[in-house]
Amino acid sequence: MFFKPQHRRLPEFGEGVRDQAAVATGIAAWGLMTGVAMVQSGLSLFEAVAMTLIVYAGSAQLTAVPLMASGAPLWVVLAAAFCVNLRFVVFSAHLRPYLMHLPRGERLMTGYVTGDLSYVFFARRYPHPATDAEGRDRQLAYLAGNCAVNYLAWMAASLLGIVLANAIPTAWGLGFAGILALLGVGCSLATSRLRMVSAGVAGAAAVAAWALPLKLHIVVAIAAAVAVCLVLESHGPRWLRGQPVTPHG
Repeated sequence: MFFKPQHRRLPEFGEGVRDQAAVATGIAAWGLMTGVAMVQSGLSLFEAVAMTLIVYAGSAQLTAVPLMASGAPLWVVLAAAFCVNLRFVVFSAHLRPYLMHLPRGERLMTGYVTGDLSYVFFARRYPHPATDAEGRDRQLAYLAGNCAVNYLAWMAASLLGIVLANAIPTAWGLGFAGILALLGVGCSLATSRLRMVSAGVAGAAAVAAWALPLKLHIVVAIAAAVAVCLVLESHGPRWLRGQPVTPHG
């Protein structure tokens, strides 16, 4: 595990904790609703706890649980969860240069604890991997602090939701708070015209492909945004490929 004492002593660890703490309420609300949904969909207490601790992926859990409750074949459940979590392949490819100096076991554990918002905050803070040992330690310290808060907020709330499942009505819609947290962070990343185009294309493609089975509209959205932005980055107008957006344009 990369949560090492030397990382916790660096100021970047505290900065990672503070950044993630700003959205921890939304993460906790999402985790709480996921815990409730698993039990109310028919999973036993043991199954719900095991799924929370092993899977640690809210969107995949919320996708798989209704399929499991309806008696869908195992391959359908696995395929649906795989499609929903395809974004982590992109995350992993981007994080590879930052983590290749770590032993394989530590890289695997890092991949397990890194969630959506942890990746977003890290990528925004460090657009390029460090080239020296001290720089790599500082980057890992920030990621460690970020992931620690994300993991604790999610696990605590999800386990609480499992325990209180029969007392919390799903009509409360607590998961919407998690969506709002992701939306807010996503909008804060739209710091250039090309990124704004990417977000718009992905959103439009997801809506257009909403009727596809197995959450494939997410895959379509990712593919469309990547394809359009690759073309624009190579052949688009210079003003679209220019500097980050400023208040004056």
